[in-house]
Parts: sequence; C-alpha cells; structure tokens
Amino acid sequence: MSEKKAIPLRISPELYKEIKTWAEQDLRSVNSQIELILRDAVQKRNGQTKQQRRAS
Repeated sequence: MSEKKAIPLRISPELYKEIKTWAEQDLRSVNSQIELILRDAVQKRNGQTKQQRRAS
C-alpha cells in the first residue's frame, strides 16, 4: 500500500459539521469521507476532460 500524504485542511465549522454528519451516515471517518469526496471529484473531472477531448 502506498504511503498517504498528510496535509493540513482549513474548513469552516459549518462545512465540517456537514461532512461529519455525512461520514457518520456512511459509517466512515471524517478523513475517509473527505478523501472519498475528493477522489470522486477528480474522477468526475477526468471523465469530463476525456469527453471534451473526444468532442474536439
């Protein structure tokens, strides 16, 4: 397994509360939930980029 990079993250208390609630509903830690959200966003962006290239 590759080593994970630790980074500081500053978010508003309101956003943290929303992510924490979401993580609890999905039985995940806040850290795991944030990683999942970021991974999904990157995959979505990469998919859109590929679609845009095909359209060109």
